[in-house]
Amino acid sequence: MEWSISPSKSSLAASHTYDSNGFPSDLKDEKILLASESLGPINGVSRTTTNLILSLQAQNVPLKLVAPQYVHSIRRLGGMSLPYTPELSVAYPFRLDRLSYKFKPDLVYLASPASVGFQILLQIRCMINPPVVMANFQTDLSAYAAIIFPSPMDKYAMWMLQRVQGWLYNHYSVHTIFYPSTPVKDYLIECGVPEEKLVHLGRGVDTTLFHPAARDQIWRSQIAPHNEIILVVVGRLAPEKGFPFLATALRKLASQNVPFKLLIVGGNRNAAVEAEVRAAFAPLGERVLFTGFLEGAALARAYASADVFVHCSVTETFGLVVLEAMAAGLPVIARAAGGPAEIVRDGQSGYLTPPDDMDAFVSRIAYLAAEPQLRLTMSTAARTQAEGETWDAINGRVAQRMAQALAERREQPARRRPLDLGNTILNWIAALLSAVWTEMWYTGAMLIVTFFWIVAVLPIMIHGNIVFAQQARRQHTSTSTTKMTVAA
Repeated sequence: MEWSISPSKSSLAASHTYDSNGFPSDLKDEKILLASESLGPINGVSRTTTNLILSLQAQNVPLKLVAPQYVHSIRRLGGMSLPYTPELSVAYPFRLDRLSYKFKPDLVYLASPASVGFQILLQIRCMINPPVVMANFQTDLSAYAAIIFPSPMDKYAMWMLQRVQGWLYNHYSVHTIFYPSTPVKDYLIECGVPEEKLVHLGRGVDTTLFHPAARDQIWRSQIAPHNEIILVVVGRLAPEKGFPFLATALRKLASQNVPFKLLIVGGNRNAAVEAEVRAAFAPLGERVLFTGFLEGAALARAYASADVFVHCSVTETFGLVVLEAMAAGLPVIARAAGGPAEIVRDGQSGYLTPPDDMDAFVSRIAYLAAEPQLRLTMSTAARTQAEGETWDAINGRVAQRMAQALAERREQPARRRPLDLGNTILNWIAALLSAVWTEMWYTGAMLIVTFFWIVAVLPIMIHGNIVFAQQARRQHTSTSTTKMTVAA
């Protein structure tokens, strides 16, 4: 028997009480298990999750955090680092009931479900009366599958992901799936996810940290001593972030004698992957400056000291760096794909170009480089737009949705209840059978996860390590050859 929908969601939402900050007070009595694929200043997804955690903790909401191990973190779950992105891990098979048997959450929040979220969603099906589940779809795994796998495996991997996601998200316990942009919503509907579960949720930005006032004229004059236009791009150094496209575009820009400097902010713990990206920009010589990974005030200075933000990734479901750049007062030039296509207002806060039209991308950069007054106008528009998107507002929407979901759960009957046969031997037998049945379900779930590890995860790890080991050898050989040439 499926749960019925409560007759009046609006009345449930209206019944909440709110504190002086607009936070639903009744949420403070609920236990929330928050599971993420990554935590810390790794990428836009993890920064978004961290902001939500801090918001809930500030309101004293009982919270349990679950995530794979990563650098500078307390180990939560064991996992294997991805060869092309060591900052991220694929979690080993784990038992949710053993992970949370003391905490017993009322609500489970899945930040960008993948190896952790998928295991939890699968095991939620083993529970007689599972907690409410909410998910924030922030990573387009199918787009990454298309990049990672060779043809025709890429098509199969994308199809398989769609089927798995559609099946997992359709469970009755899943109340809400937040999506950041219309293309993501369309994708989820294509997967078979009921549209009534989908709720739009953007991301916030720290408009105090990321501000035009962080501009550093002295540093800027060191980067561009001849007053060249300074372009900046921020992101993990990996091919799927569009760096090959950007390198080619800027070589064309250089051939047009446009005076520019490019700041590339970011890094990758896999030296071979970072070396591959750096090699793509080598022909541009001193026009390109790699700053490495930056955060906080240093990142804010990098944004504000530039003139134009360039964004080339087509795999972003949102693109938090775009919003951060706009808060710093930068016009944005982006390929019209994914989340950035819905953030940038074409012709106002920047320009959007067709994803595969490199000439259009180059021409927009050249045009802005020659029009300082237009850059100033767009800078003002970008900052104004960003000021309307704060983390307090975003996290408040999430908290209110959590409170509404829990209120609806209280209005609904339990899906199944254990047999109540009194204090008899029959009650003991019923409890034993229920425990055996549940254990069988969990065992089946663990076997499924283990199977996917064998047929999918391990081949990806082996393939990735072989590819990047070859790249590292080629890079080492190239470096050695260069040194020999210089010595000669």
